[in-house]
Amino acid sequence: MLSGVEWGEYRIGDLFEVKGTLSFNKEALVSGDEYDYVTRTSQNQGILQTTAFVNKENLNEAGTWSLGLLQMDFFYRQRQWYAGQFVRKVVFKGSLPNGSISFFTTVLNALKPKLLSVLVRDVNKTFLDSYVQLPTRDGAIDFMFMERFVAELKAQRVAELKAYLTVTGLSDYTLTPEEQQAIQHFQEGNLQWHDYRLTSVFEVKNAGNILSSEVVAGSGSTPYLCASRENNAVSSYVSYKDEMLSEGNCIFIGGKTFVVTYQEKDFFSNDSHNLILRLYETEHRTKRKQLYLTTCIDKSLRHRYSWGDSISNKKIQADKVTLPTSSDKLDYTQMETFIRAIEKLVIRDVVLYADRELAATQQVINQ
Repeated sequence: MLSGVEWGEYRIGDLFEVKGTLSFNKEALVSGDEYDYVTRTSQNQGILQTTAFVNKENLNEAGTWSLGLLQMDFFYRQRQWYAGQFVRKVVFKGSLPNGSISFFTTVLNALKPKLLSVLVRDVNKTFLDSYVQLPTRDGAIDFMFMERFVAELKAQRVAELKAYLTVTGLSDYTLTPEEQQAIQHFQEGNLQWHDYRLTSVFEVKNAGNILSSEVVAGSGSTPYLCASRENNAVSSYVSYKDEMLSEGNCIFIGGKTFVVTYQEKDFFSNDSHNLILRLYETEHRTKRKQLYLTTCIDKSLRHRYSWGDSISNKKIQADKVTLPTSSDKLDYTQMETFIRAIEKLVIRDVVLYADRELAATQQVINQ
């Protein structure tokens, strides 16, 4: 599709404006999700969290791009938004068809290396004086080509997603009667719960202690775990000494921050304060059951620990967790069935999204 395209050179400053934003710290935010609070982070499309209405003067309009001055990331803003520090606003001069937004976002982010090479005070001038190549027709930007090009790429990816869902059996999102009942009992509060001493359910031991200075990020395929909530506590993937490897299929607690995660694969740990919890009943060490148990541990114990009063192997010996019970025993059937039902409810949205996107992109392609 690209072989027959005519390309033209355009100055960014002729197409876009870059403006400063009025910022405030997150302490000023209000509970709610009507607006995005955008910072210079590269994660989650630059959104640190959401907020309700704070004030009118700081509110930025939708249909613009945010530019975070830490990594020079451009993110298109679908909603009105507030800004943290070191965030600028990029506005297209004129009308921009929705189908071309993804194309322009890619073009803008291609300027990152250039913007990162200059001082922050020179970012505006460097950005506006940059030139980019855009598809052209009859001496003007070919927005129709952009829309069709993006639609074809999206259709290809969605088709691959649907094929994957079909092959893996995930496209079947219909809840069984047992799964419907598990959801209903949970929502209506009909489950029986009991407090169990954690060490009566799990074997607890300290994880390994491998300093970040001892490993090279990206040097291997084994997860290197830290105490972060992000990316399921995986800091990077590394290669290291086999004798320091911890067996996966367990629950992992980041000791200093009390981050509780399920770890499916073998891993390395960055701190001996981290804890490994392994079910005594080996037949119940399934992924779904342990995901359920992970949440129960987090909800039961999170209020007890903080950075200044972190969990330890010694402290956890006296802790109790609240777990579903049936006939005076742990109800592992409820755990498995409930998580399976949640998976289907989540995948249902993915399947319906894929169907909608495939139909919408096909309309654009057929224009």
